Amino acid sequence: MSATTPIKTGYCNGSDMLLYVGGKAIGHCTTHKTTINSETKDRAVKPVASAPISTGLWKNKGVIGLGVSISAEGLVFYQETETGYKSCLAMISAGKSVDVKCMERGNTDTPYLTGKFVVASLERTDDANDDATYSISLENDGEVTFDDSAITETTAASE
Repeated sequence: MSATTPIKTGYCNGSDMLLYVGGKAIGHCTTHKTTINSETKDRAVKPVASAPISTGLWKNKGVIGLGVSISAEGLVFYQETETGYKSCLAMISAGKSVDVKCMERGNTDTPYLTGKFVVASLERTDDANDDATYSISLENDGEVTFDDSAITETTAASE
């Protein structure tokens, strides 16, 4: 870190974590959540003849796939300059993958997650006498790249 970059301490503020979809940050975003899943397969093997039958009750697991899903919510804003509801509507209507990246605010050159994603769903809620909101769900389309060095987390010094 350079001398002018403040060292972060304490808890991570969620407002420092940004989601970019289609080249711009999600506008007026109130929350976003990233879920990384392993697809697994159970493997049950008959125990060797000399082992008790109870040995065969335990299963092994194997990872056969990985998946990433991202959801975000935001406020609909008339003067939106980032990725808002209108942009998201165009993306889902196009039916094509979009570029997605997640990063820390102020570290836009080094995202910790990048990849192509499909817009799986888009919802808009327009309640009477309340702010209009939208939510978007994204699912990876192919490989996702993770860079854990782009996440600020320091290890406590050993004593």
